[in-house]
Formats: sequence, C-alpha cells, structure tokens
Amino acid sequence: QVFLVESGGGLVQPGGSLTLSCAASGNIFSITTMGWYRQAPGKERQLVAIITSTGSPTYTDSAKGRFTISRDFTNNTVWLQMNSLKPEDTAIYYCHAYSRQGKGWGSIYDYWGQGTQVTVSS
Repeated sequence: QVFLVESGGGLVQPGGSLTLSCAASGNIFSITTMGWYRQAPGKERQLVAIITSTGSPTYTDSAKGRFTISRDFTNNTVWLQMNSLKPEDTAIYYCHAYSRQGKGWGSIYDYWGQGTQVTVSS
C-alpha cells in the first residue's frame, strides 16, 4: 500500500504563487510515476503534471510555463510549484502515484491523496 498526503493549498490572489507538497509513505519503493491532478467544481478530474522515477516531467498545456513539478527522493515528496496563478486554476488538487507491486502491467496500481484546496481569487 502507498499513502499520499497533500498539503500547501490555500487562498491566493491572481498572479500569485503557491507550492503544494505530497508526502508518500508505505511501500514507497514501489512507486514509479507520480503526478498532480485537479478537479474543479462540477468538472472531471484532469491531469496537471506528472514526473517519472527518473525525474522527467510532463505538463498539461495550461500548466506549461507556470507550474513546475519536482521530486525529492530522500524525503519521498513531490512538489508542485505554481506561479502566475489564475482563477481558472481554482480546484482541489490531488496527488497521484503509480505503484508496481509485481511483474507485468496487471501489477500496477493507482493511489490518490485526499486532496488540497487551491483557490485563486481577489
């Protein structure tokens, strides 16, 4: 099992910055790719950014140039630095992790954090 706990959400003005963190525990050695997703009210959960076990990041178009995902392997933590925030970024942000607990594709599991609220408003 893998446990993910997000923190760092809050209220910020448009154009401001905010940094989210996700602390992983449990079978942390099984974790491969991690990422951040968000879900706005009345909308589907969508990808924000992902980062591989080797530190290679990928961003959704709306996050490119504004958000930075990073990974701290020593402390088993993933960060999402968000700059130039817009009201459209308002959502609950969820940490996600893939975990390989065996051989083959069927051994890959998804894990989610409880979410942290980000509100961008003046």
